[in-house]
Amino acid sequence: MRLSIFFNFGIITLVFLQISFGAGFAHAEERTLMHNNQQRHYIIDKPQNVAEGTRSPLIFVLHGGGGNGESAKRMTGFTELAVPRGAIVVYPTGSGKFARIKKLKTWNATHCCGYAMENNVDDVGFIRALIDRLVAHDNADPKRVYVTGMSNGAMMTNQLGAALSDKITAIAPVVGGMFGDEQKPDYPVSALIINGKLDESVPLIGGQSDGRFKSSWDGTPLKPSSYQGTFWAAANGCVSDPVTTQQAGAALTVERYQCPKGQEVERIVVNNGGHAWPGGEQGSRLGDKPPQSLDATKAIYEFFMRQSK
Repeated sequence: MRLSIFFNFGIITLVFLQISFGAGFAHAEERTLMHNNQQRHYIIDKPQNVAEGTRSPLIFVLHGGGGNGESAKRMTGFTELAVPRGAIVVYPTGSGKFARIKKLKTWNATHCCGYAMENNVDDVGFIRALIDRLVAHDNADPKRVYVTGMSNGAMMTNQLGAALSDKITAIAPVVGGMFGDEQKPDYPVSALIINGKLDESVPLIGGQSDGRFKSSWDGTPLKPSSYQGTFWAAANGCVSDPVTTQQAGAALTVERYQCPKGQEVERIVVNNGGHAWPGGEQGSRLGDKPPQSLDATKAIYEFFMRQSK
């Protein structure tokens, strides 16, 4: 590991962090982007051994409510898996009341959550501008742009897939849901949907949250988790009834829709999972423990790599 820093009157400024992963390298930076007169933050991890002129897949990972880009990186482990294989991984941070505090950030998923929802923050515009910037300056492939996220970040993932279907190739919301008033996408967007059967914060059956952060919502009930599959199947021109199988010793219920070539919709219910990233790190001491019956990061990465505009 090599860490470069400058010391200036006791203040340490991080310039870059280069981490070796076997034969590959991740060049990690924390950057900012001005959008709507607000300074937005994101972490970008890039491969260093990519041939000049090569366009790399671009994966966005959105944190849950109350988190930030750093927590999404730690909980999911996307950098360790995807960057050595040539992908750019970006961890944007939502917004909060206190700009100088890095934690306690949320996304505006219309009916959730917290500061971002209450102030109608333009998170769709922020991600759109960020995609354009990364395509223009970091050799991101505009035909391979993917978004995943957890909880509030999963709700935002669904919103982004619908609103930015001209730019986003595939999405993978994890322990999230939809409210039923999301706009219909103009273009197909492949979707892998993951939920926990034991989730109390985003109940599988829909309705109101029984979790610790239910006050961060505006009271609009969620649709059942299955609505996500129905929504994206319709958007992609798939057959409405999925084929259901049990996997991993019945720990997983998998629904696959029959879709046109190049457009996939799949839904996984982790039967022993709660409100956590399956196979990842626990979000907090009070948070649900991640089930080990599914490696969500690996499943999402493999799903994304099969999709291209």
